[in-house]
Amino acid sequence: MADHRLSRASEHLHYDWNRDREPVLRVAPGETVAVACRDAADGQLPRGATVADVEAVDAPGHALTGPIHVTGAEPGDTLAVDVLSVEHEGVGWTYVYPGEADVGLLPEEFPDGAVYTWDLEGDVGHFVNGIEVPLAPFPGVLGVTPAEPGPHSTTPPRRVGGNLDVKHLTPGATLYLPVEVAGALFSTGDLHAAQGDGEVCITAIEMPGTVRLRLRLADRDVDGPRLDPAGPYAPPGSDPTAVTGLGADVNEATREAVRGMIARLVDGGLTRQQAYMLCSVAVDLKVSEVVNDTVAVTAYTGVGPA
Repeated sequence: MADHRLSRASEHLHYDWNRDREPVLRVAPGETVAVACRDAADGQLPRGATVADVEAVDAPGHALTGPIHVTGAEPGDTLAVDVLSVEHEGVGWTYVYPGEADVGLLPEEFPDGAVYTWDLEGDVGHFVNGIEVPLAPFPGVLGVTPAEPGPHSTTPPRRVGGNLDVKHLTPGATLYLPVEVAGALFSTGDLHAAQGDGEVCITAIEMPGTVRLRLRLADRDVDGPRLDPAGPYAPPGSDPTAVTGLGADVNEATREAVRGMIARLVDGGLTRQQAYMLCSVAVDLKVSEVVNDTVAVTAYTGVGPA
């Protein structure tokens, strides 16, 4: 149940942040909204999508549902976003853009691109070779509109939220955002069925679905995104394995950790492309140390070939 509902019809969508955009819904603080969202490819991918289908997607940014005006929200206030539920629709996609696009962590190592269509069933996503990935759906984009005149890209996260991709913003979590414009002008989208900390191939399990949120004003001062996560930090799956990468900086160490995890998954029977996509949805990256001249980043997962 929700006090309001927003469909993902075109008139409820936008593809950039702009303080001059008119809201599509007005709510009172404390009211709940069930927000239907398109996937990151703007609903343009079919089941069984190919790399050509991915390359043909024509969307200027994330398809965001909103903006929602919160009555009484003013610059200097804090908007609390309670994530109440996130529902998938049985399908999702993970894709690697061809290397020439130069996106993701290791674009030069995957020149041909790849795409996988997931069957989502209950709380499990079905991958190749009988691998099952535990689902933990969350909205990748949760944000209010920046005060600076727009338009602004949806790609980078900002102090007012946006494309945060924090996998712990699952049901039960609360995100706190500083309000910069009257009414806050909140939007959401980019739902993920599962994601590893890092989202290394640049996509998680991208999915259409519905997120139910409560929007309220909080007596709490914040100058950027703050959150109360829903649960403990643990790698997905069971029987975890880990690989540590070393480097002069966090990017170099992260690449080494992911390369090592890819190699381990390939030894278990996956192709390199399959292993890279699995790293993006079911491998968590943690900074192990930064103080001894060399940075250490460790990749963890409990999902993979038997």
